[in-house]
Amino acid sequence: MIIEMQTAASQDSIRRVIGKIRGLECEAQINAGQEKVVIAVLGRDTGSIATEIFEALPEVERVFRIMQPHKLASRDFQQDKTVVKIGDVEIGGQAVIIIAGPCAVESEEQVLLTARLVKKLGAKILRGGAYKPSTSPFKFQGMGEDGLRILAAAKEETGLKIVTEVLSPRDVELVSECADILQIGARNCQNYDLLEEVGQAGKPILLKRGFGMSITEWLQAADYILRRNNPNLILCERGIKTFEPSTRYTLDISAVPVIKRFSHLPVIVDPSHAAGDRRYVPDMARAAAVIADGLLIEVHPNPMEALKDGPQSLTFSGFTELMADLKRLTAAIGREI
Repeated sequence: MIIEMQTAASQDSIRRVIGKIRGLECEAQINAGQEKVVIAVLGRDTGSIATEIFEALPEVERVFRIMQPHKLASRDFQQDKTVVKIGDVEIGGQAVIIIAGPCAVESEEQVLLTARLVKKLGAKILRGGAYKPSTSPFKFQGMGEDGLRILAAAKEETGLKIVTEVLSPRDVELVSECADILQIGARNCQNYDLLEEVGQAGKPILLKRGFGMSITEWLQAADYILRRNNPNLILCERGIKTFEPSTRYTLDISAVPVIKRFSHLPVIVDPSHAAGDRRYVPDMARAAAVIADGLLIEVHPNPMEALKDGPQSLTFSGFTELMADLKRLTAAIGREI
């Protein structure tokens, strides 16, 4: 249920509404918009609460129910689009934000070489996994804390923001010390304990779509983070499993406009994981740049020797060519890198 207050409603009226919500043993989630305050009523059985209870309160403009399964990620709760700000970087604004770097942190030299290049070419955020989930327990699992220290060194030298994945609730505090953005990978998109823990961490979150999830399920996962009073959430489309074997996954580019219709959250696209093959990444990146708020691209100084996802990682020369294309493309449509 959504309670929309009148323009310039008093704090007393807002507190009265919140008190009524809590008196019904429900949660109140507040969205203070540019003109109005909107309050979501959250609970297990809000459908049984009559709207008239709130409509009679002072300075309440209207009360209505959100019909979609996702609540806080819905445009019914927040009409204005969310712009996530990390220092001077804004995700969800006019610019297409480029996030680039290796899939996994392998050495200080590898990360620093990559960070210097992507920064020079216009990337704003460095990606790199210190902790790596693998389908096989015998494959490379990441450098852990040593990887975090390498990412911190790259941040100090280049000034790039850092996004890296967190796999477990117990690691959230440690990873938060290094990362500017906490990434939740596709395998953990429905790990609800982890979602709630990162929601409380006070950091922006990058939530990848699970490769077997519908858009509705993805947005419901987002609600787990948003209900912890963390509005700084970025969605990432990275491909879903279909019957088509030509690429590693099928990039659901249609998810971007669908999300933008039904949700206020920014959406970026990861063409690298969707393709699984660097030959397809540039075309997929160019297509996504027209409508997405950003791109997450894997780059490695020597993909043939990468310990993780080498086939989908762009070479330095390949990333250089792609960035030149993206700058021309975004300029042609009134956007920028």
